Amino acid sequence: MKKEVFIFCTIFLLSCTTIPLEKQCSVDSDCVKATCCHAVDSVNKEHGPDCTGNICTLDCEPGTLDCGGKVKCIENTCAAVIA
Repeated sequence: MKKEVFIFCTIFLLSCTTIPLEKQCSVDSDCVKATCCHAVDSVNKEHGPDCTGNICTLDCEPGTLDCGGKVKCIENTCAAVIA
């Protein structure tokens, strides 16, 4: 009986997370830019874009991660910290 209660509670707790799967993280390295160029958000690296062969301008676009912004894991959620 205790084993069944434990399994139920574990499944219940895992299903109650309000963080979308593509935004979940444990450490900063779990996260990447959400878009290849001029990103304004971040996602879990498993859900990140494939930027192979993509060419971006070297412009420093305001309000993006271009100019010193960082991708962080904040409270288990991938976030863009815009400079």
